[in-house]
Amino acid sequence: MEDWIEHRRGDGELVGWIRPDGEGYVAIDLLGRPATDATDWLTAEEALERIGIGYLAEPYLLTLTHGVDLRVRITEVSVDGITVKKDDFGAIDVPQLTYRLPFPAPAELRQLA
Repeated sequence: MEDWIEHRRGDGELVGWIRPDGEGYVAIDLLGRPATDATDWLTAEEALERIGIGYLAEPYLLTLTHGVDLRVRITEVSVDGITVKKDDFGAIDVPQLTYRLPFPAPAELRQLA
């Protein structure tokens, strides 16, 4: 990750990174996942701009160690780790059940289709 270059929107919001890959570049989203194959710099930038950050607000499935899928929402993302919480559908009287995941996001965390 030391060779990843931050890419920010015009308002300064971080939307991902661009990683050198041979003669090209790969766009990396905020979950640390490749968003493109190796391409030119401009295409990598455009991909991150198009993707934005809205996908972080979507529901995800987290496969727990015993094979059960849990519907979760992302509450924090950084290169230090990703925090998700059990999706409580907006309830304010439900105890928070959270999980701390490594960065980049593991395959066990996937967007709900």
